[in-house]
Amino acid sequence: MKKTNTNAFVSQMLVYSLLLIGLAGAGGVTAVWQRQAIAATANRIKQVEQQVVEADRRQAEVTAAVAAEQTLDALNRRNQQWTLGLAQVQERQIVRVDELPERRLAAKRNAEILAGRDGPAPDFNRNNSRSAATPAAQPVRYVLGGAR
Repeated sequence: MKKTNTNAFVSQMLVYSLLLIGLAGAGGVTAVWQRQAIAATANRIKQVEQQVVEADRRQAEVTAAVAAEQTLDALNRRNQQWTLGLAQVQERQIVRVDELPERRLAAKRNAEILAGRDGPAPDFNRNNSRSAATPAAQPVRYVLGGAR
């Protein structure tokens, strides 16, 4: 009969056990590293979100300040305060725009290109309410939102 060597079996079991413990330890270290990376990323996301909220708040403040300074009362007050001598805007100088400004500007920009295809280019500078006595160059104030 052949004798089996039990020392070889024990040493193989010992090597495999150590290898299994090493792999489990490496997996544990990897899991801890990933959790630390996730926590660091979450903290960075919180910081960026706080910065976005702060930027939105500052933008809202600036928008409100600009809107407050663009009111008729504020403009008149600044005109008198700084003695600019500016005249009031008259209704005939106001052109109300009912369409999207992007489309209007794109059509105006492309009028030259499209003129050869469908006939003459549209005249975007005409105003039907002008009379012959009105000077050619007038300041124009565009107001979005329709007729008043």
